[in-house]
Amino acid sequence: MLVVFIKSVITFFLVLIVVRLMGKRQLGEMQPFELVITFIIAEVACIPMNDPYIPFYYGIVPIITLGVLHLVLSLVARKSMLARKIISGRSVLAIDKNGINYENLKRMNMNVNDLIEAVRSSGYMDFADIEYAIFETNGKVCVVEKASDPSEVKPAFLPLSLLIDGKFDENNLALAGVEEVKLREVFLKNGLKNPKEVLYADVRQDGTLYVSPKYKQCFTQKISIKGGENW
Repeated sequence: MLVVFIKSVITFFLVLIVVRLMGKRQLGEMQPFELVITFIIAEVACIPMNDPYIPFYYGIVPIITLGVLHLVLSLVARKSMLARKIISGRSVLAIDKNGINYENLKRMNMNVNDLIEAVRSSGYMDFADIEYAIFETNGKVCVVEKASDPSEVKPAFLPLSLLIDGKFDENNLALAGVEEVKLREVFLKNGLKNPKEVLYADVRQDGTLYVSPKYKQCFTQKISIKGGENW
């Protein structure tokens, strides 16, 4: 009995440390691969606790291995845009300026009822009030409201990410009609000699560029774009 108690206490603190190292506060903030790792950790942690005859390392080794695997995958996803898309997927636009995007719903294996439930859970009862609805990679839905009076209220824009953690998103650059060399010029004028000094940059349909450097203050400025009507 004492052995089971000691195993349970040690396993609890080990799992707690591994989950805290994952850096997430709740399940809803986890990426798919993080959720899978969490489920497996919960399963293997029970093996040595439930059976006193199973060696303790049968649970310890898998937990530590999964924790290291998470750190490695997180590092790879942070360094590589392609790896990030493969491991975590991409955000999907479910509602755009043309209405519900049927092709994107099919891509997510969702139907209209699923979409209705999701936007209702976000506090929106009427599709007519929604300019954009985006399903994030963690399953949450983000809604951008329509302007109630476009002549008086700032129109609703959907920021399109152009650079994340020093890596340009070639697909979004083409969608916005923005050349990489143009962004490099903007960065240089603001004291950023290398795109790797930029943590995040996006652009809106009106050409407003938002840039957040890693170690300097963020800034916005207008740039010329050719694809503002594309998203």
